[in-house]
Amino acid sequence: MANRRGANWSLEAEPWAAGHARKNVIGKLHEWGYTRADTAASEIVTILVNSAVGDGGKRVSLHLADQNRQALMVVLSHQPGLAVTDETVLPRIAELGATSCGTDTSEDGRRLWAVLDL
Repeated sequence: MANRRGANWSLEAEPWAAGHARKNVIGKLHEWGYTRADTAASEIVTILVNSAVGDGGKRVSLHLADQNRQALMVVLSHQPGLAVTDETVLPRIAELGATSCGTDTSEDGRRLWAVLDL
């Protein structure tokens, strides 16, 4: 990850995972000097993680990176063989201010991501 900072966490795919994810992301963004996007970042991470937890795997991975005053948040469900995510997830993330967001599936499971201006 040239020219950007990054962090990642592995979380149990449990109902409380989103709370841990929010705490980790907001703490890291504050450490990096970003303090104005707490609400949007918290809500976006909650949607991403809850969607991944809903896939039924044992764990989810959360990846965070920043570059040019933007945060990239990526969540991987580790549950292979899934169809495209709930069609309401991406519009909800966009409504929260994400400049872009998306989802795809691979052998590793479903990946959901969002980019937020900081």
